[in-house]
Amino acid sequence: MRIRVLVASLVVIALALLAMLWGSTYSVPDLLRVDYGLPLRWGTNTLDTLAGPVDKWSVEVMSLALDLVFWFVMLIVVQFLVSRHG
Repeated sequence: MRIRVLVASLVVIALALLAMLWGSTYSVPDLLRVDYGLPLRWGTNTLDTLAGPVDKWSVEVMSLALDLVFWFVMLIVVQFLVSRHG
């Protein structure tokens, strides 16, 4: 049973890392940016604007904290469900 909880925990941790670090590209003719975070967008890297290339980061700390709380709660829920049904 401990192996199932460990495997489920590692799967949720891997999904959380993937969701937090996965970048989605938003591109229109005068703007290119990459947004990070799932379910909330916590970071934006602006790469190109109408004025030319830039490398500007914008981080929303509250969204980052809420993302972390969401994934930690998911980890606890999965551990509870696996240990309860195992």
